[in-house]
Amino acid sequence: MALYDYAVLDLRRLRVLSTVVSAGSMAAAAERLSYTPSAVSQHLAALEREAGVRLLERVGRGVRPTAAAGRLLAEQGDAVIDRLAAAEAALADLRTGRAGLLRMRFFATAGASFVPPALAIFRGRHPDAELDLAMQEPPDSVHAVRAGEADIAIAVEPVAGSPERDNGLCWTQLLDDEYFAILPANHPLVDRGDVALADLAQEQWVDTEPQPSPCSEILTSSFAAAAGFSPQVICGHR
Repeated sequence: MALYDYAVLDLRRLRVLSTVVSAGSMAAAAERLSYTPSAVSQHLAALEREAGVRLLERVGRGVRPTAAAGRLLAEQGDAVIDRLAAAEAALADLRTGRAGLLRMRFFATAGASFVPPALAIFRGRHPDAELDLAMQEPPDSVHAVRAGEADIAIAVEPVAGSPERDNGLCWTQLLDDEYFAILPANHPLVDRGDVALADLAQEQWVDTEPQPSPCSEILTSSFAAAAGFSPQVICGHR
């Protein structure tokens, strides 16, 4: 197997060469770079050793790139420096959240209420960011975040002790949903105002939540924790 020697060109020296070519002299390049003329000369000598060819030739009091290697390396060096600057700028945008892709999943009622104004604020702060939005009910949306298929999900928070909470994700509470008990007009609890869960223990329930679902689990666990009973559902969504 044959081995080949090759030199890796130093980016700092390419920048020095580019500056010398655009400035027209080592002294002018040194001033632009805040280097000493001696340092510029040393960088160029080292770059010529790396390249294995002569890169500059003297013209009066200044210098110019040699017709082949010097001009080629200066032009290619400019392209490399420009691409590196673009990469650094893009990386800075990603670090600060100004650009990049945000994949969000949310359930229907969230998509109709607080997601639109939140996205309007996000767009105002990060106009160059790309959005991937999709409606997805929990727990599927939570699974998508855990699998790396989404960055953020707006979901109903699982009840304490649920496996869905023990998944290495960061949960942030956005708001509390308020629940209302809908009762017949002549029911004794109608004029009570706030109703304790224990007061509803003997009532028959109509439940529109699919079983199982995050919301139904929250209701069932709340009844069990606060009053020690499970709702008696006589009509429900199954």
